[in-house]
Amino acid sequence: MSMSILNISAYKFVALDEPAVLREAIAARCEALALKGTILLAPEGINLFLAGPREAVDAFMAWLRKDARFADIEPKESWSDEVPFGRMRVRLKKEIITMHAPAIRPEAGRAPHVLPRDLRRWLDTGRDDEGREVVLLDTRNDYEVAAGTFENTVDYGLSSFTGFPDAVAADRARFDGKTVVSFCTGGIRCEKAAIHMRKIGIEHVFQLEGGILKYFEDVGGAHWRGDCFVFDGRGAVDPSLAPSTAP
Repeated sequence: MSMSILNISAYKFVALDEPAVLREAIAARCEALALKGTILLAPEGINLFLAGPREAVDAFMAWLRKDARFADIEPKESWSDEVPFGRMRVRLKKEIITMHAPAIRPEAGRAPHVLPRDLRRWLDTGRDDEGREVVLLDTRNDYEVAAGTFENTVDYGLSSFTGFPDAVAADRARFDGKTVVSFCTGGIRCEKAAIHMRKIGIEHVFQLEGGILKYFEDVGGAHWRGDCFVFDGRGAVDPSLAPSTAP
């Protein structure tokens, strides 16, 4: 079968004053376009996963970008031969990614980021552009890491992202004098993680722009081992962004 279903993931930390009102408008638009997936809305922003024919997905994104708050949102794309969601859900949440750390407010200012091609160049030599050793930090949960991750990565075996602040605080000494790159599936968790690490005094911290999915899109599988867990019916995607065939 040809891969005719476009899957997108995107997020943006931006202040939303009336997420319930926005929820109704988004749900109606998704229903009109027969899209399926999950969209999370919270006072801190939007996190979306959608699937459908290219024309319908593009029509939704064009509609969403008419709202100035989302004008610059850029989704990551991958393809499948069927829709990997059973229904369309638009949900209200306290956070679009739960960390239980209200002082971390990405909508007020992002942490520095590194582009996928630059990260690959750093990993090729093990050093950043200033000559510091590069340490990769996987901010995902243990079952996600089990599907695949970068070579020589630090991970904390988390069962929930809410455990990240305590885990990294206990491990601060590991990162002294080094450049830390936090990463996750699409960028949302590693963005909060990078801000938190800077707040607790870890000096040289970057988030991987666009997360693993953007790295696969721009770079492929260099320095990666395994697949990338995704939160839909595909289970995981390989570095070519095709549904995983691993058992």
